[in-house]
Amino acid sequence: MDVNPGSVLSVNQQAYALMENWMIDAVGLTGTFLVVLAYYLLQLERTHPQSLSYNMINLVGAALLLVSLCFKFNLASFVIEIFWIGASLIGLWKYWRRSGIAN
Repeated sequence: MDVNPGSVLSVNQQAYALMENWMIDAVGLTGTFLVVLAYYLLQLERTHPQSLSYNMINLVGAALLLVSLCFKFNLASFVIEIFWIGASLIGLWKYWRRSGIAN
């Protein structure tokens, strides 16, 4: 629900719409923070691209961004997040295969 200055919404409806927008933004920003964090940790050599933590941080971050995009859609961002999730899942699969967890 978008809040427009000229719309005829009750105060409660406007407050709910603003809260909903804030929560969607918080989910998306958390996802952004996680994806950027994974990249920084990699560049600072604090994690390895084949590690469980690196791939999980990327997966959760991309998933949160995808959730926020379901409410505020942007096709280009949606597509890149699908690929980012796919890459993270491949990384996790390879991790579990190396660890002997998945047979």
